[in-house]
Amino acid sequence: MVNESAVVVFDDARAVANAGVMLPALLAGRLGLEALVDDCVDLGDRPGAANPGRKVMTMCSAMVLGADCIDDCDLLRSGQTAAVLGHRVAAPSTLGTFLRAFTFGHVRQLDRVLGLALERAWAAGAGPGDQRLVIDVDSFVGEVHGYKKQGAGYGYTRQLGYHPLLATRADTGEVLHIRLRKGSANTSRGMLRFCEELIARVDRAGATGQKLMRTDSGFWAKKTFVRLDRAGWQFSIGIRMQPHVRALVEAIPEDAWATLEDYPKTSIAQIAETTIGDFRMIVRRVRTLSQQGELLPSWEHYPFATNRTDDLQIVEAEHRQHAVVELAIRDLKDQALAHFPSGKYNANAAWTVIAAIAHNLLRWTQKIALPDATTRTARTLRAPTSTAAWSPTTAATPQTRSWSRPSVPPRPARRKAPGRSTASARTSRGCRRRRRPRRPGRGR
Repeated sequence: MVNESAVVVFDDARAVANAGVMLPALLAGRLGLEALVDDCVDLGDRPGAANPGRKVMTMCSAMVLGADCIDDCDLLRSGQTAAVLGHRVAAPSTLGTFLRAFTFGHVRQLDRVLGLALERAWAAGAGPGDQRLVIDVDSFVGEVHGYKKQGAGYGYTRQLGYHPLLATRADTGEVLHIRLRKGSANTSRGMLRFCEELIARVDRAGATGQKLMRTDSGFWAKKTFVRLDRAGWQFSIGIRMQPHVRALVEAIPEDAWATLEDYPKTSIAQIAETTIGDFRMIVRRVRTLSQQGELLPSWEHYPFATNRTDDLQIVEAEHRQHAVVELAIRDLKDQALAHFPSGKYNANAAWTVIAAIAHNLLRWTQKIALPDATTRTARTLRAPTSTAAWSPTTAATPQTRSWSRPSVPPRPARRKAPGRSTASARTSRGCRRRRRPRRPGRGR
């Protein structure tokens, strides 16, 4: 029988419920993120403009622990959590005023912080150096609820929300660039400008090796092809089956198709190549082997354009790995981007960039401090596992997060006065036990 009147009370004022946050907080301090925000973000005389670094770091620390709304940042003020963060914690009401003070230009200042933080983290050992860098670009719909969300609209999913555009690093999942867009924005809206900023950001961060960009057919544009090729980047971008593309596919000889042996056994897949304009076009066609698929057998075609000169099967296999971008999107939606907390568009745009910084802190912590360990993704505070009590039994389950381990910071050691014994040191601090006064008429 469950006692519903039972109340759990922590009677230790030094307890820290999420001691694992010390690792990302330590890395943020070493990267100088708070001072970086103070230098880059200037809100002028707008309300909430003071101490932007402290407020951004408060949101980053809370997002690392799974905060997905402004009120969740109050988690950092419980117990002695603030003592292990390395920065002062701002109240949720202060953070709301701070976010609502942002304009488009201020969001661009915050976006510069993301780029400079990337440079510092890569210089500290998290970057690819002269190794190959694979970047995946994609967009997703962040659902919102209510009628007072500025910029929210209905897109291709027919869900009310925003339509952010982001670029991620394939091997680590860190967010290299992100931009919030209106919910009704077309998938390819702003892609050319986004690519130009991404190219400059990656070069400034110190990536000197070969770069490859992968996207799906939503970002197909000849201007994008030309811009990436001029920058010396390789690209692998999907193409929609428009009439002229379909004609090119149908012109491929039947004996040019090669069967993929590593494809799932529920389907049969074949690949071939041709050209579209000045670039190479590779086509994968798939037929389902189920009973229903055999009633009306037909091929589904998936073409993409590339400027790569590698072997056909290698290029096609690596293009399919573009799906790893969904893992980064899943992590963002499991954390801060589960919600867009404000009714102001620019406030939500700033929240999106801060969410990317917090997400990268987790990735950089693993890359730099814990290269051989698997860092579990922080879930939102509303997840059922976050409300369960911690115990040694549940600590080993896959649902337990590395950052949410309770702990008690050690007390500082007492310093012994030089040249004095322990007893004399206690005496000097007034800790000698007082003698009981004698009663009148007793003794001498």
